[in-house]
Amino acid sequence: MKIIFICKHNRFRSKTAEAYFKKINKNKNISISSGGLIKGIPAARNVVKIGKELGFRISRKTRCLKEKDLVAADLLVITANDVPKELFKPRFKNVLVWKFPDTSQSNKKEIKKIMRGIMQKIRELNKKLKSRKKK
Repeated sequence: MKIIFICKHNRFRSKTAEAYFKKINKNKNISISSGGLIKGIPAARNVVKIGKELGFRISRKTRCLKEKDLVAADLLVITANDVPKELFKPRFKNVLVWKFPDTSQSNKKEIKKIMRGIMQKIRELNKKLKSRKKK
């Protein structure tokens, strides 16, 4: 199974989802990546630092989505409130939307709050995927 986490610039929300899922996922048959609609400047040092405080590593390097990656994916997860699902429907059938807002890269309190929300959604997704595998 291949999962791609998507946000606008791949600087914060999708990177957080990718990094945390990679940390907690034990199923080697699940491939995880992330990307943005627009290639952004590197992730802010605050995002990397807070991710580290919460126990996972976020790369500063951003990645722009490529059509070949989307076509190969089994599940697209939009982690942003500013990326419309309609961009991916009806071509892509399995699209989840988590409407997390963006924030200033200097707002440490808000970064941490949003990261914790994403982490909760990742735990729920991971649990759902584990139970699906057992069936």
